[in-house]
Amino acid sequence: MSYVDEVIAMVVEKNPAQPEFHQAVKEVLESLRIVVEANEEAYRRDALLERMVTPERQILFRVPWVDDKGQVQVNNAFRVQFNSAIGPYKGGIRLHPSVNLGIIKFLGFEQVFKNSLTGLPIGGGKGGSDFDPKGKSDREIMAFCQSFMTELCKHIGADTDVPAGDIGTGAREIGYMYGQYKRIRNVYEGVLTGKGLSYGGSLARKEATGYGLLYFTKEMLKANNMDIAGQTVAVSGSGNVAIYAAEKATEMGAKVVTVSDSTGWIYDPEGIDIDLLKEVKEVKRARLTEYAAARPSAQYHDKKAEGTNQWTVKVDIALPCATQNELLLEDAKNLVANGVKVVAEGANMPTSIEATEYFQANGVIFAPGKAANAGGVATSALEMSQNSERLHWTFEEVDEKLQGIMVNIFRNLDAAAKQYGMEGNYVAGANIAGFLKVVDAMTAQGIV
Repeated sequence: MSYVDEVIAMVVEKNPAQPEFHQAVKEVLESLRIVVEANEEAYRRDALLERMVTPERQILFRVPWVDDKGQVQVNNAFRVQFNSAIGPYKGGIRLHPSVNLGIIKFLGFEQVFKNSLTGLPIGGGKGGSDFDPKGKSDREIMAFCQSFMTELCKHIGADTDVPAGDIGTGAREIGYMYGQYKRIRNVYEGVLTGKGLSYGGSLARKEATGYGLLYFTKEMLKANNMDIAGQTVAVSGSGNVAIYAAEKATEMGAKVVTVSDSTGWIYDPEGIDIDLLKEVKEVKRARLTEYAAARPSAQYHDKKAEGTNQWTVKVDIALPCATQNELLLEDAKNLVANGVKVVAEGANMPTSIEATEYFQANGVIFAPGKAANAGGVATSALEMSQNSERLHWTFEEVDEKLQGIMVNIFRNLDAAAKQYGMEGNYVAGANIAGFLKVVDAMTAQGIV
């Protein structure tokens, strides 16, 4: 059995009931075979892959808090500090009922390579809780966040582990967490990113993942002699990533015709009205039914009632920006049958392995999330730099740096794919480019 196969089997055996983590490890290691086989003796001797797939530290704790009725609630919480070879752990905090240890490990593992690709000195980590902020009052969310940070603050710091936002964790939640961290630790430092502008946040952070996705996609299209202007685009999700991906795509001359949320999706043949979408989702925090009610050209589709999703629409470019495994093999077949040319992931592993392979087999240009959606963590690292220097950059300065980072990510992974004889395979290129930097650092630091 090859070293790669041994390690994949070990991960499955030692991490039962964690399918997302198994999937992430398999996807990465399969594409690294050519690199591993060229160095198999040294890597096996140093147990390099075993160390790569095993978190340096896993922190599990309970979060007790009191709801508005005076009832004590208890949630499970996690922080997985995966790899610090190239810098302090960096990765978001996800608040969602689906959160469990396996999902946090999958996200943390992906974060190692994503952060490496940015070229910035940040390692990989991830955290979260099965707490659901939906339907909770501000006081309940504050109670949860303060209790959560009371334990987490023992394990993080500006030079140790710098969490950020993620699904369910926006500016409100980051503010409550930062206030509690500062209160307990008595230090004012850049320990969290995604902060408000009044207390150390960075301009362009909210827009960064969505904008970065489009900067990357535009560069990828350019390398394939295509232009984004005039293309029709399907976007999934309606959170920060989806909203600002749709905004930037529209600015670049494309027409975005879909967005979605957990209950339904919109098809708007005239193009998504970005201002209306922001009003519904950022101001009202409402469902997409309100978008459809205010926009005559929009067609609302209920996912459960109809059993459909936005991947049935005929488009040139698909940008999955919601959550893991939202685009499955059947969806890939629908998109290919309708002539899709490009798929770029705005979320973390939103495309199943089977769907990814189907796209690649059918000539679709495919960009993995660890590269295409790295703009968010890249701008978080820029926020860390501003905090360390006690500076505040303009929106234009941050946006310019973001564009440069995303263009370099594409060029580096494109070069890695070509170097190993896999031109056009951007999944392999991203994994190889991210892996080699981490391996160099791990090897230099000895067996730790």
